[in-house]
Amino acid sequence: MNAPASPPSPYSAATKLSNVEAHTLSVLVDNEPGVLARVVGLFSGRAYNIDSLTVAEVAHAEHLSRITIRTLGAPETIEQIRHQLERLVPVRKVTDLTLGGRSLERELSMVKVKGRGDDRTDALQLAEAFRARVVDATTESFIFELTGKPEKIDEFVDLMRPIGLVEVSRTGVAAISRGPDPI
Repeated sequence: MNAPASPPSPYSAATKLSNVEAHTLSVLVDNEPGVLARVVGLFSGRAYNIDSLTVAEVAHAEHLSRITIRTLGAPETIEQIRHQLERLVPVRKVTDLTLGGRSLERELSMVKVKGRGDDRTDALQLAEAFRARVVDATTESFIFELTGKPEKIDEFVDLMRPIGLVEVSRTGVAAISRGPDPI
């Protein structure tokens, strides 16, 4: 006897559509135990995907933290995620930083590449072109530190694959709105 098929999630349906977009959401929350679990639970319970997640305290005296989430979905799905986040008790404010294009996004990565001879030279030339900094070097490998938009880091990593990419560590997206006003 076959188990009944689970209904498709709004996220899985949206990924098949051509209007799938990446959005970065800034979620201001009370800094208390279990808040991150509730936010992540909202995503997992509805089968939404999180591409990137960063969390840090941003106002110590007020006990506030900021969760920055990068996710994919159709505009309707992103709007649904935003509304569901707003209903969580520890959430103070949710802002879609992608809307209006008035935000900056950056990510820090460390990229380990091995190689000898021409591969080392190629790796160093690419690193210079991408403004990556050598933070560790041995006779057989480099570790590069690179900060930039996620797409820039993706491109750098793809170019390092044929040279001798070993591993990548990424912080996740940090984002902030432009101009004098807070989110």
